[in-house]
Amino acid sequence: MELAISTPAILFSTVSLMMIAFTNRYLAIASLIRELHDKFRQNPDSNYVDQIKHLHRRVHIIRNIQFIIVSSLLLSAISMLFIYLHYQSAAKALFFIALLLQILALTLSIWEISISIHALKIELSDMEEQLGKRFDLFGRFKSEE
Repeated sequence: MELAISTPAILFSTVSLMMIAFTNRYLAIASLIRELHDKFRQNPDSNYVDQIKHLHRRVHIIRNIQFIIVSSLLLSAISMLFIYLHYQSAAKALFFIALLLQILALTLSIWEISISIHALKIELSDMEEQLGKRFDLFGRFKSEE
């Protein structure tokens, strides 16, 4: 199978969208960490520390995702260069690695989302306890039976 020069370029649009999404997530989480840190300074509460720990872990995962995505883009560009220079076997190998990096980034994204969901459950647990009701999958209160 011959790789066309346009094949590795397919990853470029994916990388761009992922970088925008994860940069926005990173900025939102960093802002939230600063806000919680200010609240902690005013009222030292272990709840703030736990939330900041979750957010800090998410920031590290997002940083790793961004690094992996950019590495994938770089390998795709080098793969295109090798196709242009008629080094098909090296181009295929680099494109394969770029695809694996994309898969890894998407997998880490799923992990980061699950951490986010867990953190939200912790955040809402006091509200659920106070009201004596639980949220369902759609954010509605479950009826107690």
